[in-house]
Amino acid sequence: MAEDTHHGSAVADRYATALFELAENDTQLKAIEGDLGRFAELLGESADLRRLVKSPVFSAEEQARAVSAVMDKAGLSGLVANLVKVAAGNRRLFMVPDIIAAFRRIVARHRGEVSAEVVSAEALSDGQVADLKAALKASLGKDVSLATRVDPALIGGLIVKVGSRMIDGSLRTKLNSLKLVMKEVG
Repeated sequence: MAEDTHHGSAVADRYATALFELAENDTQLKAIEGDLGRFAELLGESADLRRLVKSPVFSAEEQARAVSAVMDKAGLSGLVANLVKVAAGNRRLFMVPDIIAAFRRIVARHRGEVSAEVVSAEALSDGQVADLKAALKASLGKDVSLATRVDPALIGGLIVKVGSRMIDGSLRTKLNSLKLVMKEVG
């Protein structure tokens, strides 16, 4: 199983590296980041799109047609659209979230930043994102590139992942820990 994860990660890294190398300048990198972020938002918002991306039931042609229609409607084109279509054609559409994460890590490294993923129960305000970036910069000593996503199942709080470190301050985890303690006492 660990080998499969490593293999998948290596493939995602290759796609992300190719996308990074196709960008000709920092302006284009920013545009690609924006388009990838928009596609990630679409995945987060639509259970049907997530099912299309993850399900092996759909043929490569069906995935490519459907994802092309979604991207056209969302106004996504260029390198990001091509990447997603190639991934669909190669039966690797399920890897697009990993490719997005790998691309963000490459760009962060290119800019001398540390890449962090933040999962929150509700969308973070611009002020909260700025405060979180400042706190992480003070802790890590480097600028931080944040990728945020919402998971209402957390109930409250945050989960912050930086490299191999994870800080879980979610209410869900705290309640689960309390439940375990209560079982041991009772």
